[in-house]
Amino acid sequence: MLLGLLLSPWLWAACEKPIKFGALTWESGQFTSAVLRTLVEEGYGCATEEVPGANPALEAALAQDDIQVIGEQWVGRSPALQQAVDAGKVAVIGDTLQGGAEQGWYVPAYVLAQNPDLQSYRDLPRFAHLFADPENPGRARFVNCPSGWICEVFNTRLLRNSGLDAQFNNVHPGTGAALDATIAAAYAQQKPLLFYYWQPTGLMAKYDLKPIPLPAYNDACWQDLLRADGRSSCVSGMPTSQLAIAVSTPFVQQHGDLAALFARVQFTPQQLNSAILAMSEHQRSGHAQAQIFLREQPEVWRPWLSPEAALRMDAFLNRDAQAQSGFFPQWSVAGGFNRWLNLLVRDYGDYFRHISQFTLHGLLLPIERLLAAMPPWLLLGLVSVLAWHATRRWLFVMGCTVGLFLIGAFGLWPSLLQTMALLVVAVGITVVLGVPLGIVMARSRRVHQIVSPVLDVMQTMPSFVYLIPVLMLFGLGKVPALFATVVYALAPLVRLTALGIRQVSPQLTEAAQSFGSSRWQMLLWVVLPLAKPSIMAGVNQAVMMSLSMVVLASMIGAPGLGEPVLQAIQTLNIGQGLEAGAAIVVVAIVIDRITQAYGRSKRQKQTGEHS
Repeated sequence: MLLGLLLSPWLWAACEKPIKFGALTWESGQFTSAVLRTLVEEGYGCATEEVPGANPALEAALAQDDIQVIGEQWVGRSPALQQAVDAGKVAVIGDTLQGGAEQGWYVPAYVLAQNPDLQSYRDLPRFAHLFADPENPGRARFVNCPSGWICEVFNTRLLRNSGLDAQFNNVHPGTGAALDATIAAAYAQQKPLLFYYWQPTGLMAKYDLKPIPLPAYNDACWQDLLRADGRSSCVSGMPTSQLAIAVSTPFVQQHGDLAALFARVQFTPQQLNSAILAMSEHQRSGHAQAQIFLREQPEVWRPWLSPEAALRMDAFLNRDAQAQSGFFPQWSVAGGFNRWLNLLVRDYGDYFRHISQFTLHGLLLPIERLLAAMPPWLLLGLVSVLAWHATRRWLFVMGCTVGLFLIGAFGLWPSLLQTMALLVVAVGITVVLGVPLGIVMARSRRVHQIVSPVLDVMQTMPSFVYLIPVLMLFGLGKVPALFATVVYALAPLVRLTALGIRQVSPQLTEAAQSFGSSRWQMLLWVVLPLAKPSIMAGVNQAVMMSLSMVVLASMIGAPGLGEPVLQAIQTLNIGQGLEAGAAIVVVAIVIDRITQAYGRSKRQKQTGEHS
């Protein structure tokens, strides 16, 4: 009998045409879909296909039977899908996560072990000192969910309605990766942290995280707290979401055996969280992780299948295990680097946090407070005077003034000031580091050979690669954004400074030497003035590249003009994104024209003198 099963899949195939699965983009959905597809293909002999698309598009296709299965559906989250269920076009079957998907406020387990009296959200005011905000040590910090998620509104309203906003600052991490890095850094240093989180996620398997009990769930209160304009003063906990499998009604009618299989599929939180963690840490696809799960945990999936299908799965997994070979060896430096980074954060994290505190309170916050203390009309006037001094063009001065006024009219003035403070400090540090390094590169061939490859890496390495490590070392917020910006903007200034110095005429330097100039006099009074156009071009590029990091900086919790852009991307709020994007464009044009004008003015003076 087994031999007959192995000879030809068509002998036992139960499907006339391929079953189409929606291609899901999140890890748990990818893993669950891959497990289902493997069971359907190898256990029941049905061909499957995967159809890509955004979630709303997949739900619409499911209602029309253009696809037949969505492998993970968060029940109650989609009004469109519920309408399809009510119309009898779609069925939601199974309960794929035992106990459901939970969300809430969490702390590392060691926080509760060290503070056993912290038993609910009502106790947080007494323990606020544990969660001090580095930017405002007199207040505590609550790390909200990623920008633009609906839970961001809920958490903000719950903080206010519970009275916790009197002691806790509402800190936005920007992205899920930034939130994960913040948690990982706190855990490595055994530091207290209060944050929003959810499962299924890989971090739940990696770390021991404990929920802070919130009020009992109240649906009417929950619905009000989800609205930013809600007026209720109620408090509520968060609901537990059921994870299920959404299938088209024709699929259930044609494939009752597969529908029965789907109804039996269920993972424990540990199993699903561990699968997501393994996918993340080993860069595995959902399909690869599903194969590993099916081989290593047959006791989980056997009860889901008929005896015949279980035999076919065993035969497939045996063949698959024997075929696990390839041309390339499996090498990776990721694991070693991650372990080194965790050790660095654990052993030296406090030193980096001291640097962060000095930078924050010694540079960033004073400049931000100075800008905030200025009346808007005064800042507009100063920019206008600077624009006139640089360009001598009234039309440009009027454009600068109107553009900055519109930024304030859009309600983005506070964000503009935060961006300007970050920009001023970042460009200042870049100039202090870049100009001397460019001078040394121009004078020393060996330094040039050593530094050039480093600059190549700094210019070509994707910013996301070093954003997260910098965040873990320096903490969430402005300081990691500052250091990441400096790394990104330093290279062009160094290169253009070195280029400008190398292009200084040797005849001019020889003439200066003949008049007895020392090396420092030569540098200060001859070389740097002649190289100034190139250096100013480098400053211009450094400023523009720093400004281009605004949106990326918001992804690791740095406020400013990038934050509303990120929120607009997450919520598909095109109007908000257009306003914030236009504000960034205005700032970029103003800074670009002013810095270019100062570089050109010196060149024009030199041309007039030589003529």
